[in-house]
Amino acid sequence: MDNFTHSLAGWALGQAGLKRMSGLAVPTLIIAANLPDIDAVLSVLGTQSLALRRGVTHGPIALLILPILLTVAMLAFERWQVRRRKRPRDRLPVRPGALLLLAYIGTLSHPALDYLNNYGIRLLEPFSPRWFHGDTLFIVDAVLWTVLPLGIWLSRRMEAAGRKGWQRPAQSVLAFALLYISGNYALSAHAEHQTAQAVAAEQGLTPDLVIANAVPVLFWQRQMLWQADHLIGRGAFNAFGNPQLTLQPGSAANGMDSPWVARAKAQSSDAQAFLFWARMPYARLTDIPGGKRVMLRDARFDSSPIADRFTVVVDVKEIP
Repeated sequence: MDNFTHSLAGWALGQAGLKRMSGLAVPTLIIAANLPDIDAVLSVLGTQSLALRRGVTHGPIALLILPILLTVAMLAFERWQVRRRKRPRDRLPVRPGALLLLAYIGTLSHPALDYLNNYGIRLLEPFSPRWFHGDTLFIVDAVLWTVLPLGIWLSRRMEAAGRKGWQRPAQSVLAFALLYISGNYALSAHAEHQTAQAVAAEQGLTPDLVIANAVPVLFWQRQMLWQADHLIGRGAFNAFGNPQLTLQPGSAANGMDSPWVARAKAQSSDAQAFLFWARMPYARLTDIPGGKRVMLRDARFDSSPIADRFTVVVDVKEIP
């Protein structure tokens, strides 16, 4: 998910009552909720960053070590403020054990949210390069952007007024978020099942992969993708529509069995990184003097406004 959502999740956890465990609880939760994204600096590598992002820093070793490092940093910050006489008088005592627990809670919330979209996350790096995809929410979810700030604001307002039960608004929106996420997960699973059945019935093919792409704002809809026998097809799913599932007529060959694609991968590290990350890749070949231009894309993102970030072009020369 986007970092604003990660931050809101950490803040809401604090306002739900966890902030009472220790001083510096809320900043620790917010920082921890974003901490695995330290690998974002790798984006300067361009396409090759696809093979590196959401990997080691989102895997079990990092999830074990990063909270410890954050706790050490927060304790050092506390001591620095004390020495400089800048520590707020109303801050609760900082308890190292509680702060470490909060750092783990915040950090673990990050891969839990990242799993929900279709970009993918390697939860087992460095032990396994396998990608996991939740296909549940769009990377920027309008509902979470609305309800989480509302719960945080109401909770803080009640707390400032000295009212009891100030934790309840944050607790309520977190509970709602869990129900909302669960419902979207079930919706995607249902859409993928219906799509697989429809492709088999209408086109006589058994898909080896079906993807339900969440769309912005319209959380009840999905853009459907299916792959079978080197063919890629599309459709649309609407939980409130009639009929619910509409398959676009026809399909297109993905072109991935072309020897030109194999040669493009062999000669380009960008192509290797892209194909390591891609879930439903396809290739388009065009003639150039002395060879072929191979354009690689992933059907999940080829209609996105930022599709060029998920495109690799390799000019492959003809072998004499």
